[in-house]
Amino acid sequence: MRNLLVLIVILSCTSCEYFNVKKTSSEAILNEELQTFNWNDVDEYPNFSACDSSETKAEKTRCFQQTITTTIANFLEAERIVVSEDIHDTLMLKFRVSQKGELALIHAKIDSLTLQEIPNIKDLLENSLDSLPKLFPAIKRGQQVTTEFKIPVVIQVN
Repeated sequence: MRNLLVLIVILSCTSCEYFNVKKTSSEAILNEELQTFNWNDVDEYPNFSACDSSETKAEKTRCFQQTITTTIANFLEAERIVVSEDIHDTLMLKFRVSQKGELALIHAKIDSLTLQEIPNIKDLLENSLDSLPKLFPAIKRGQQVTTEFKIPVVIQVN
């Protein structure tokens, strides 16, 4: 009987813990959601109005990159660039598209020979962005977001 009484007292003291409801704050839910969020991927890549006809995400990405590289190449071809040595270089350009759809050149990895032969290459690259069509920002979970990306551009001057 004594053992039964001790068992009942122990159960009554510990059983109340099972009825406690844990409150979850909205901040805790937000923090948990942010940890599971993939920050390196967007739902829709930035695009130009000419790329709207593309169906898949990969096609839109390819159209976006091709529009930028074609515009830069056409701009550079229209410029009169005089060099003493032939240049065959691949520039690695890092861009940022803001939430408002503004494109900016952040960094350009350019070979030293190219910089020596065309000292104003960075200015030419930045000026070429002015001739791009209207740009729409990337979309992540229904919100316009800022994105950064790298695009290689091949330069050949003879």
